[in-house]
Amino acid sequence: MDARFDFYTSPVAAKFAKYVNSAGKVVSDSALPAATQELVKIRASQINGCGFCTDMHTKDAAHAGETPQRLHLVAAWREAKVFTDAERAALELTEQGTRIADAAGGVTDEAWANAAKHFDGEQLAALVSLIALINAYNRLNVIVQQPAGDYQPGQFG
Repeated sequence: MDARFDFYTSPVAAKFAKYVNSAGKVVSDSALPAATQELVKIRASQINGCGFCTDMHTKDAAHAGETPQRLHLVAAWREAKVFTDAERAALELTEQGTRIADAAGGVTDEAWANAAKHFDGEQLAALVSLIALINAYNRLNVIVQQPAGDYQPGQFG
C-alpha cells in the first residue's frame, strides 16, 4: 500500500509538522509519565484505526521497556489487571476525548474527576494536549493512508 500523498515532501505539510512536533515536545517533556503517554497514543490510534501510529507507538513503548503483556491488552484495558488506576483514568479520558463525536455530552464529569484524582494540573494539561495531538496525527495519517509496519523505534526522534 502506498500513501495517497507524500506528506513529508510538501512545504506546507513540513511547516505544519514542525509546529505540531513542537507541541508534541512540550507534552513529552512534561511531568505526565512516559508510559502513560505511550498508552494514550496507542489507545487513541487503535480507536481511530491509524495503523501507522499504532505501529509507531507500540514499538516505541516496547523499546522503552513496556511489557508485551500490557501492549497486547491496551485495547481491552477495562478487563486487564495490568494497568494502574492512574493509567485507567488516562485511558478512559482518551477514549471519551477521542470519541467526542459519538457521545452527545463529550467527556463525562465522572471521567474528568477520575483523571483529576490521579494527575495534577500540569499533568492534566499535558494529558488533554496529548489526546488532542495524537488525534490530529491519527487523522493526518488515516486521511493520506500512511502505510504501517516499517517504523523503527526513534526514527523521528
